[in-house]
Amino acid sequence: MGEVFEIEVKESGRLDKVLSSLISQSRNQVAHLIEARAVEVDGTTITKPSFRLKVGNKITYHIIEAPKRESLSVDFDVEVLYEDEYLMVLNKPAGVVVHPAPSVREPTLVDWLIGRGISLSTIAGEERFGIVHRLDKQTSGALVIAKSNDVHQALSDELKRRDMGRFYLAIIDCPLRDDISVDAPIARNPHNRLKMGIVEGGRRARTDFLKLSLGKNGSELIAGRLHTGRTHQIRVHLESLNRHILGDKLYGYKDKQGKIPRVFLHASLLYLTHPISKKRLEIIAPLPKDMQKYLSINYLQESFEQIESISKLPQLFLDKFLAIHSSIE
Repeated sequence: MGEVFEIEVKESGRLDKVLSSLISQSRNQVAHLIEARAVEVDGTTITKPSFRLKVGNKITYHIIEAPKRESLSVDFDVEVLYEDEYLMVLNKPAGVVVHPAPSVREPTLVDWLIGRGISLSTIAGEERFGIVHRLDKQTSGALVIAKSNDVHQALSDELKRRDMGRFYLAIIDCPLRDDISVDAPIARNPHNRLKMGIVEGGRRARTDFLKLSLGKNGSELIAGRLHTGRTHQIRVHLESLNRHILGDKLYGYKDKQGKIPRVFLHASLLYLTHPISKKRLEIIAPLPKDMQKYLSINYLQESFEQIESISKLPQLFLDKFLAIHSSIE
């Protein structure tokens, strides 16, 4: 255990709610602290976040020190698209894993962040690295990093409310018939644990797809917007339309056009409200070189004009899909 603090209760209510307010931490973090037996009320250890406090109770809590993780040597760099004292937005390269795992032996984005000194130790003994949302290893593009626990919590809340999100660019093997919205539940594929799938009783998932440009070789550049954040959501919803992102062999892409080095999916535009300044930020992540090269060979110049006007995507989606849905969620 680390430092010990004592607070007198001025207002009755649930322990997690009252303590969260008193020490300016999220209820989730306070709940972890309580469950770790690090909180006492009038000398008695309390393990239930729902414990009811009375005015005059004395809360004692212990800070649990987070074990420091040793980082691996990083052999890549990451483009910083935006940075201030509160947060940063990165252009994650394809091929970089975001979080360490027992099966991951190469350096990750977390290792890069440790090298930059971005590490958030929380009161409940976890060490977080400011990563509010993730991208698959093969997916490139915009990723936001929080530099404090308060900012991390505020951005997580934005993500849950869908006040923060991303627009994606993808190159697919066969053109869509039209702009389309797919609303179909997603869960783990019962026949292949590496994949997700459209499964009855799964979690609700909705993706809007917008046609942008046809390639000379029959492929198509499209944009996608998520209204929910399910694992592999864009890939699963495209598979349900019998369309596949170039390079996505897991979901059925058959390589007919030469070797595609990875899944051609890129988180191109990130939008959020800055938790401190309250300003609206829309940040564009430039396309990686492999996708740029493919487009330069197989697409006309107008395709690049579409990419250059990527900042117009929010309005394009709004114009297209208001006709399908009464509102953008």
